[in-house]
Amino acid sequence: KMKNESTVIDVPAESSSAMKGSAPLIGVARDHTTSDSGGYKRGLSIFDFLLRLAAIIAASVAAGTMFTSDETLPFFTQFLQFEAGYDDLPTFQFFVIAMSMISGYLLLSLPFSVVTIVRPLATSPRLLLLVLDTAAMAFNMAAASSAAAIGYLAHNGNQNTNWLPICQQFGDFCQKTSGAVVSSFVSVVFFIMLVVLSGVALKRH
Repeated sequence: KMKNESTVIDVPAESSSAMKGSAPLIGVARDHTTSDSGGYKRGLSIFDFLLRLAAIIAASVAAGTMFTSDETLPFFTQFLQFEAGYDDLPTFQFFVIAMSMISGYLLLSLPFSVVTIVRPLATSPRLLLLVLDTAAMAFNMAAASSAAAIGYLAHNGNQNTNWLPICQQFGDFCQKTSGAVVSSFVSVVFFIMLVVLSGVALKRH
């Protein structure tokens, strides 16, 4: 009888030790998974920050190039001059204002991007950036597309409406406006990458 009692007492002792031994293993596995996810998202946040810096450069170049796109044709008399500038066309004026606002937004979004680097598992800053980046991308696309349409008319004209091409006379003006449009579309590409990056970071657990 004493042997039977000892066996009954020994069985729960072994099971309790097994439970104690398995508990730390589960905790270690969870911590390891969390650290891997945090490192992955921190890498995405660093890439997000670099993309924003590149987008700031592209948007600023687009706004600055369009703003300085003025050309005056040389003539012998100063009373008769032909001049072309961005402020002669409302579409180009809208382009300069829009790209300047986009540059300002990207600059203000840098601190939020830094927050995602410091706190890679935080979802609120990423969600805010995702919404604002999508709106800014649409605004950027509108400005770039409208300016591209006017640039096409400046290069090729339109016979149906008697719009004559002016780029043969104002070559420097058209070259600068075309460069500004290309730079604005580059910033659109950066915005697309930012939106996709934020979506990937929010989806991964």
